[in-house]
Amino acid sequence: MDSHVGKFFDSVGSIFRGGDTLPWCDRDIIAGCENEVAQAANEEQKNESLMRLSWALVHSRQPEDVNRGIGMLQASLDRSTSPLQTREKLYLLAVGHYRTGDYTRSRQLLERCLEIQPDWRQALNLQRLVEDKTKRDGMIGMAIVTGAFGLVGLVAGGIIAAASSSSSSSSRKK
Repeated sequence: MDSHVGKFFDSVGSIFRGGDTLPWCDRDIIAGCENEVAQAANEEQKNESLMRLSWALVHSRQPEDVNRGIGMLQASLDRSTSPLQTREKLYLLAVGHYRTGDYTRSRQLLERCLEIQPDWRQALNLQRLVEDKTKRDGMIGMAIVTGAFGLVGLVAGGIIAAASSSSSSSSRKK
């Protein structure tokens, strides 16, 4: 179990090293967190273990894990006992929605997070990632639309040219 906890803290530490990407979590860490929840001696330890499990799930590469983490966090959000705990859950929900590609929902959750603590670096970094991803996806979408219109234009031009060529050769034969 110590190795699972060590991996967990290494993964969390990657946030603070200033990278542009969120940390990923593997199945071993998730399994370790699940065992920690099962072995919790009291309600406080169980709640802390559930938060670590939620963190691990929304940082997973597996979509089913991410969705499970989102579900756990949404179910527990109303039971938050402090603004700090609410902020943490909102942030983790934003991470989960970012991972699933729901950038609009992620942005909304980050705004709520930043209402609680406007200068929170983790939330500001994720907000930047969401904005960058949205811009990049928008540019890709525009390129696809532009390319599609260009292709349609070429095809239409070819059809018109073929039709005009065909009609002028028909009129010459008469």
